[in-house]
Amino acid sequence: MSGHTENEITIAAPLDLVWDMTNDLENWPQLFSEYAAVEVMKREGQKTTFRLTMHPDDNGKVWSWVSERTTDRKGRNVRARRVEPGPFQHMDIRWEYSEVPGGTRMHWRQDFAMRPDAPVDDAWMTDNINRNSRVQLELIRDKIEQRDRERRSASVPAN
Repeated sequence: MSGHTENEITIAAPLDLVWDMTNDLENWPQLFSEYAAVEVMKREGQKTTFRLTMHPDDNGKVWSWVSERTTDRKGRNVRARRVEPGPFQHMDIRWEYSEVPGGTRMHWRQDFAMRPDAPVDDAWMTDNINRNSRVQLELIRDKIEQRDRERRSASVPAN
């Protein structure tokens, strides 16, 4: 068995701003509520290898793993995979961006499978990712829309 999730949100901001903010890995701890730290390990062209560390979970455990992320600005998508899969047999992620009336739609797709000895199964993780993705997408939307409002008000000359 395997897990699959798809979540999306429309952000009332230009695609360039959405792209720049969501692909600024070093700023992820300020953009996502779940990440405590990001350590960029290597950059090769559009591919970045990095360590992502979460805040402690309810049991005090800190989860951390290495991922590779390849951006395709022209194609408006990002592909990522866990290099250190931890409890996952594999975790593959695709982010897609599109301009829509009123802003930018960001679509997240995750395909994964849990290891047989993982503490949870594919169904549990699917529910968990779906629940958390909605929370994170709303936080990201709110932060980007706030930044867009600040940029626009700063560019309006005072009378």
